[in-house]
Amino acid sequence: MRRKWVGGNWKMHGSRAMATALVGAIVEASVEGVDVVLCPPAPYLREVCAECAGSSISVGGQDLSEHESGAYTGEISAAMLRDVGCTHALAGHSERRQFHGETDAQVAAKVAQALAHGLTPVLCVGETLAEREAGRTADVVSRQLGAVVAHCGIAAFARIVVAYEPVWAIGTGRTASPAQAQEVHAFLRSQLARDDARIAGSIRIVYGGSVKPGNSAELFAEADIDGGLIGGAALQATDFLSICAAAG
Repeated sequence: MRRKWVGGNWKMHGSRAMATALVGAIVEASVEGVDVVLCPPAPYLREVCAECAGSSISVGGQDLSEHESGAYTGEISAAMLRDVGCTHALAGHSERRQFHGETDAQVAAKVAQALAHGLTPVLCVGETLAEREAGRTADVVSRQLGAVVAHCGIAAFARIVVAYEPVWAIGTGRTASPAQAQEVHAFLRSQLARDDARIAGSIRIVYGGSVKPGNSAELFAEADIDGGLIGGAALQATDFLSICAAAG
């Protein structure tokens, strides 16, 4: 039985006061039975790491550089994330792919950097609405997943979380139905199983796309959905904790 995983991606929202209050409420709630990771904006990482120290809550970066170090102004390396206390890092979030032009090759290099520095990469994959309507969902997610398999090797997926986030469902209020999400999750698992059935059976594949307290339990009940990567609902402690409870 795969242990459920719930991540909270705050995106570019919040303040120090908000971070302190939100993290305090989540830590105080003592979430059990599920692995919880908070991904705040970079300026608040150190404080959130300090607040979560000694609790069961982990902290991750929303992005990381594909480079080890160097003249890359504004970038944050995997080593820096690890240095402030992070244990996870998102790689290939759809907003990074869409607005910053990140390629599959760059995402694969970011995953490799995270692994090299002992971070758990959260590899995000997903199709746009146009790609879904054209019947290309499987092609798109297979390509995105395959780039990382080719770069890092199948064995690396023993240390990776995969997040399926259909771009058309992120921040739009539209959510893939449990059946739609399950279909893609099962497909992703089958793709990995071609190379290693054991890893495919143990890897956590989580869903991201307008997950809310009202739909989380139904989504998480599907056989291949192992939790969620939560956006807007992660900004309210009561909503986020309700989703964590549904996963637990």
